[in-house]
Amino acid sequence: MEKIVVIGAGPAGLTAAYELLTRNKNKYEVIVLEETNCIGGISKTVNYKGNRMDMGGHRFFSKSKKVNDWWDSFLPTQGKKSYDDIILNRDANVVEGGPDPENVDDVMLLRHRVSRILFSGMFYDYPISLKLETFTNMGLLNTIKCGLSYITSLIRKLPEDNLENFYINRFGRKLYEMFFEYYTYNLWGRHPKDIDASWGAQRVKGISIIAIIKNVFSKIFTPKNRHIETSLIEEFKYPKLGPGELWEVVERKIETLGGKVLMESKVIGLSERDDKILSVTYIDKNGKEEIINEVFSVISSMPIKDLILDIDSAPSNIKDIAKNLPYRDYITVGILLNKINLKNKTKIKTIGNIIPDNWIYVQDRNVKLGRMQIYNNWSPYMIKDIENTIWIGLEYFVNENDEYWNMSEEAFTKFAISEMIKLRLIDDDKAVLDSHVEKVKKAYPAYFDSYDKIDEVIDYVNKIDNLYCVGRNGQHRYNNIDHSMITSFEAVNCIITNNKDKSKIWNVNTESEYHESK
Repeated sequence: MEKIVVIGAGPAGLTAAYELLTRNKNKYEVIVLEETNCIGGISKTVNYKGNRMDMGGHRFFSKSKKVNDWWDSFLPTQGKKSYDDIILNRDANVVEGGPDPENVDDVMLLRHRVSRILFSGMFYDYPISLKLETFTNMGLLNTIKCGLSYITSLIRKLPEDNLENFYINRFGRKLYEMFFEYYTYNLWGRHPKDIDASWGAQRVKGISIIAIIKNVFSKIFTPKNRHIETSLIEEFKYPKLGPGELWEVVERKIETLGGKVLMESKVIGLSERDDKILSVTYIDKNGKEEIINEVFSVISSMPIKDLILDIDSAPSNIKDIAKNLPYRDYITVGILLNKINLKNKTKIKTIGNIIPDNWIYVQDRNVKLGRMQIYNNWSPYMIKDIENTIWIGLEYFVNENDEYWNMSEEAFTKFAISEMIKLRLIDDDKAVLDSHVEKVKKAYPAYFDSYDKIDEVIDYVNKIDNLYCVGRNGQHRYNNIDHSMITSFEAVNCIITNNKDKSKIWNVNTESEYHESK
């Protein structure tokens, strides 16, 4: 059997391993090496005393039939109402013959999407919608300024050589300054004018004031068959016990099929000769150095920065580019509350009448907090006591080893609680019942520093015949889950068909139409 080493047990790595084993089980010996002790990469679920945390907020939505069918094969869509819909007597979409989430865990829920911006104490839809509440919150003067600013952007287009100009061209300078400038700086630690415009092109494809206007009219005139742009989807799938549940199920299936998933196994070296990886060296969970020789292929979802530095023969100029590829890390603070001051002024019924948002983008320049998840609204089964507690995740974008990263869990939790009080989310720390801190390295590949030379790195790895880079970190590209999976589909196709052209792997998520449109 031919040995294939898969680096990383996140969505891309596990998808590749499963595809190899199911499409040609008897030909390949598949070995997955995962550095951490968790399955799912940044799509893992953390279980803290029965309250589950989703690292980053992962909605499951794709226009790819193969991806949707793949998810359904592991976690079928619910056939009966979930707990909160039952208690609240809410209408819910279900699939005939699907499992009952009250009785089984292996099930995808269909969840209503609510995502808003908290700006100057007011809620705005995300992305900004054109409705009376929006204009009321802005006030007459700001509304006029935004309108005039947008008209100016239509008349005078700026060169899209940075992210600032990209946003201004689509929303006008005033809306950009209100809703994009600070949040982007907080997210990346760099001003938008210093970030490559390709990040915006990738993340907000099709989104602009014009697209929002079209979406408003499409709801009026074609409510049953409208085109929904990137961030405008209104319903998504979600594993009952969080995103990590899906990947834990996939991992078990891989083991059943004969694949090996080795946890706490950190890759430290790849030997390359004549454009071929010959062996992979890793440190196992006992601290012992192990070598996998006679490697047929390597599928890597590890950060391409680390991959290049681990290849013994990589040229110095390529290593220099890789060494300077930037990432953004983040910290999530899980806060268990007995109450929250935000009032539910929507028509959406919720348990305890809490606000219905899945996540909230915080646009307050007086705090470091970037985004807040309300896990109660992702899945009622994520919360140990959903009737009496609110389980939220406060997300902070940081750099590994900066002042925030190096704070103790106790100190950072106090800091996060102080920001909640500053935002008037709670009155004091008496509302806090418990807390937990999680840190995630290299969560977001960034588009500055040596990123403008990324094509040189891509050209180099593509010349190595049996090396395939997949996933968000494997390609240093801000991919969603479905994008990462599709890169693995394409990589496996190349291996099975002996196709040396890797362009399809790298072309995923570069087209003008976003994968999350339908």
